[in-house]
This record gives sequence, C-alpha cells and structure tokens, in this order.
Amino acid sequence: MASTDRMKAPKTLYSSCLSAYTAVRSNMSEEVTRNLPLNIQFDVYYKLYEDGEVCQLTALFSELPIISRLLRANNKRLQLIKSFQAVMAHNNRVAEQLKKAFIHNCENAVSVNADYNVAIELGLRLGSFLSEAGWFLESEEILRWCVVLLDSMLDRFPTEIKYMRLKLEVLHKLLHAQTVYSLFEQASGTHHKASDLVKQMASVNQAPNLAGLYAEFSVLYFFRSQYDEAYRWSNAALQELVPNLPVGVVIDVLRQASKACVVKRKFQRAELLIKQAVARAIDTYGFSHPKYADTLLDFGFYLLNYDSISHSVTVYQAALDARKKIFRELNLLVAVANEDLAYALYVHEYSSGHFSDAKANAERAIETMSKILPADHLLLASSNRVLALILEEMAIDMPAGMPSNEASKNMLERAESLHKTALRLTKAAFGEQNVQTAKHYGNLGRLYQSMKKYDEAEEMHLKAIQIKEMLLGQEDYEVALSLGHLASLYNYHMHHHRKAEELYLRSIAIGHKLFGPGYSGLEYDYRGLLHVYNELEDAQKVADYHDMIRRWRALREAQNRSDRPVLMNLEPVKPIEEIISKFKSIE
Repeated sequence: MASTDRMKAPKTLYSSCLSAYTAVRSNMSEEVTRNLPLNIQFDVYYKLYEDGEVCQLTALFSELPIISRLLRANNKRLQLIKSFQAVMAHNNRVAEQLKKAFIHNCENAVSVNADYNVAIELGLRLGSFLSEAGWFLESEEILRWCVVLLDSMLDRFPTEIKYMRLKLEVLHKLLHAQTVYSLFEQASGTHHKASDLVKQMASVNQAPNLAGLYAEFSVLYFFRSQYDEAYRWSNAALQELVPNLPVGVVIDVLRQASKACVVKRKFQRAELLIKQAVARAIDTYGFSHPKYADTLLDFGFYLLNYDSISHSVTVYQAALDARKKIFRELNLLVAVANEDLAYALYVHEYSSGHFSDAKANAERAIETMSKILPADHLLLASSNRVLALILEEMAIDMPAGMPSNEASKNMLERAESLHKTALRLTKAAFGEQNVQTAKHYGNLGRLYQSMKKYDEAEEMHLKAIQIKEMLLGQEDYEVALSLGHLASLYNYHMHHHRKAEELYLRSIAIGHKLFGPGYSGLEYDYRGLLHVYNELEDAQKVADYHDMIRRWRALREAQNRSDRPVLMNLEPVKPIEEIISKFKSIE
C-alpha cells in the first residue's frame, strides 16, 4: 500500500521555487523581492503568511508602498485579506499606520499643489480594501481625504465627468464605512453629497448605474430603523439592476432588498431575493469568501424573523465559521457574526433554558468589540442587549435557595446595567422615537418584571408599545411582542386579567396574520390565555384553548417533519430580469 506521503499530490515547480526563495530571502536585500513581477512578489509574501512568519509580514505590510503595490494584484483579494488580518491580529495598529502614511502623502500633495490623481487612486483602493477587511474607521478617514482631493480637482475642472464618477464611487464606499461603523451623522452628510452629485450628473445625462449606491442608501436607513425609507431605496436599487452589472453589486442589492422586505414583513419577496443572493455567492465565489458569509448572515436574518429558528441557527453558524476562516477572531465582522448567532441561539433555546452556547457567543462578541471599538460605541449596545437577555433567562432558571439566589440577583443586576447602557447609547444615536430605543424599553420592561419591579416594568412596556405603534403601525410583529410581554405582566403579576386577555388576543391576531397558525410565538400567548381563563373561572374558554394548543402543536410537528436543510434547498441562479418580474408579481 502506498504511504500517505506518496499519495499526496507533488508540489509544483513554482511552489518549490517559492519555498526555496522564502527560505533564503532573509539573506538578501528586500529590494530584490520588491523588484519581482507583482504576482510573484505577492506569492512570496503570501507564502510567509502560510509559513506563519507574521512578524516579517507585519513589518512589510506596515509600509504603504508595499500595500499599494499588492492591492494591484489581480484575483488575489481573498489571500490579501487573510494575510492582512493575520498581521492585524499580531499588531492591530498596522491599519492606523497605513492610514497615517496615506494622510501624510495627501498633506504633502496639497502643500505643493501636486497632481492628486495618484493619491486618489491609492486612497480608493486602500480605503475599499480596509472596509472589506473589517477596519472601517481607518477606511473612513482615508476615503474622506479622497473626497477632499476630488473636491479640489472639481474646483479646477468643474465639468470633468471622470472626476464626478470617481467622486461618486468614493462617496459610495465612504457611506458604507460610515454606516457600518455607526457614524450616522457623517453618513447623512455623505448621503446628501452623493444625492446632489447624482442630480448634477443626471442633468448632463451622465449618471452611471445607481443600483449599488441606492442599496447603500437603503442600508443607511435600515441601520437607523427607518424601514419605510430602507424599503423604498431597496426597490429603487432593484429597478437599476441590469444583466451586465458586476455580480458583487447584484448580490449586495438582492440581500439588502431582502432585509428591507423582512422588516416590512414581505416574507415571500424576502425569500426570493435572499435565496438568489446566496446562490449567486456560491456560484461565483464558493464557500470560503466574505461575500458568501455576508449573504448567509442576511439569510439567517430572514429565517429568524420568519420563525424558522432552528434553520437560522444553522445558517448563522455557517456564516460565523466562514468569517472566522477568513478573518480569525480579532475582527469586527467576526464579532457581529458571533452576536447574530448568540441571539439566534437565545431564541432557539428559550424554552429549553440551555443558554451556555448563546452566552459564550455573546461574550466573545463583546470581548472582540471591546478590543477594537471605543468604550461607548453604538455597536456595543446591541451586543450588550443580547447578553443581558441571556443573563436574565439564566437567572430566572436558577433553582431557588442560596447561593443560587445571590447568583441570580447578581445576574439580573448585571443585565440591568447592560440594558441601561444599551438604551443610553441608542437614545444618544437615534433619539426617543426609534424602533431600537423601543426595543430597549421593552427589554427593560421584561427585566423589571423578573426583578419584581412591576410598576417600572409596566412603564417600560407601555413606552415600547407607544413608540412601536407610532413608527410601525398597530399590526407589526414588534408590536405583537410588546403586547405579549405587557399581557404577561398583567396576567401573572399585576392580576389585571381582562387587560391581559385583550392584549393576548391582539398579539395572537398579529401572529396569525403574519406567520399563520403554526407560528411558534403563539404558544406563549395561548398558555397566557389559559392562565387568564383559569383565573376568571371560564371553563369553556379553558377547554377551547387546551384544544387550540393541541392543534398548534400538531401543526408545528408537521412543519418540522417537512423541513429540509435550508442550504440544500436553494434554487439555481436565475436571470435578473426573471427575478425582478417575479418580485413584482408577489404581493
């Protein structure tokens, strides 16, 4: 039988040469490597990454001229992201060093009134790369300098279309970095600049395809929980899709439009779009690419909101695994995936009480974000909220008696601190009248109910309902959640059983309308009504709801039996015209 070594594929002559070169390169001048053809230079540095020579790579990647050249290598973006992230994990100041070097070059160019074209080209490439790699703050500052330089060029050549197009591309990338990093005031300014520039270019019949830019407008409104505007801009982006667009742009439009459909509870449209986005990502990039991971996170978002909770956990786990293979641990994109998985696990295990995996993922998200972000960054608000929800349930599930009582009290107090911090950060960013603010009020209401602070709990729930109804209408899923939580407070603790009955019935009606009779959340409302009618001694209603729960359970079991693995149930890639036509046909 052949040995394992002999069964391995032999190394190519090229790879053997790379290995030999990297073994002796320390004995020669670095200029030799820098003067190699670009693809060979890139492969030498990537071999250092594969060999674990991160210290050498860190020194090299700290030099702006080297990174500038490597960014020109064709079809090697993923390898550059992986090796750069290894450097950032070793020394997370490298992105800042590159930013400072770039800004220094810009300042020198301005001081001598030089040609800015080279600096603008480099800034666009470097800023775009850092954004893709998850280092948004450094990307944002580089791209802002590009706007400064382009404004100067347009002052000299106000009708030059190539500078208008270049500026619009920079603004598009800048808006993405600002939005993802929660720089919403700056993002609003960038949005207005881009809108004005589009109008200016349209006035001379020079507007480019705007699908990607409109999708980015939708992302901004989505992050700010302005869902009507997010949906409007995502539809505008869809109308701009044409067959010859880059596949990455098409994927981004499809997945953002899907998310906008989810929050507007247009689930059939959302499913169509996100499944096509995932299929395109697999077809074009495979299973080890950032774009694939991006689409999985948005697919998980659809599944979780559409009550396919166990499938959402599977998809979120796949997204996290994909991002970790590319970015390792110390990266904001990985932290966000950890948080999304933590919340899905929390929802999935809500009835079982097995929250250890959810807690571990939430804590990893916070730990990573705390190393990268300022202490009061808005992105920490969401992770704090998820961990607080998990801690509350763990505290409730603890057995009675000391020392469990003390541990439970400490968990609840920590959850309260996390929720209050999240509320403070969210109100500072978005104000009182915002869906995210309402969610934090609702979370505090549930927590105060667990802490036996019933008047405070009622106040928080009523605030949440008032804000959600004003922003989302009276029949939204978020409203139903808050109605159910207030009903629980009235039912089990404040003994306002008729009020609880009214709220439960409203919540059930919304759940039926959005998700049908097999919706998982109906169980809690049904059981709440059972308690209400037991307290009111209404025997007929008690019998009715026992029967209702039996029928609901049968529906859930049938649904679970019919479920297929979601990532094995994707349709093939279809022409974009067919997708848009089908999208329009769905009510």
